[in-house]
Amino acid sequence: MDWAQVLVIILSVFLAIFLVLAIILIAMLIKVTRQIRSVTSSAERAAQKAESVVANISAATSTAVIGKAVSAFMKNFKK
Repeated sequence: MDWAQVLVIILSVFLAIFLVLAIILIAMLIKVTRQIRSVTSSAERAAQKAESVVANISAATSTAVIGKAVSAFMKNFKK
C-alpha cells in the first residue's frame, strides 16, 4: 500500500466525520432558530399587552387629572 493511498483513506475518514458533525450542527441550529422565533413572538405579545395597559393607565390618569382640575376650579369658584 502506497503512502498516498493511506493519506487518502485518512482524509476521507476525517471528511466523513466532519460531514456527520456538520449535519448534526445544522439540525441543532434549526431547532435553536425555531425556539428563538417562539421566544420573540411571545415577547412581542407581552410587549403589546404592556403597551395597551400603559395606554389604558395613561387615559385613566389624564381623566383623573382633568377631574381634579375641574373640582379645584369649582372649589375656588364657590369661595
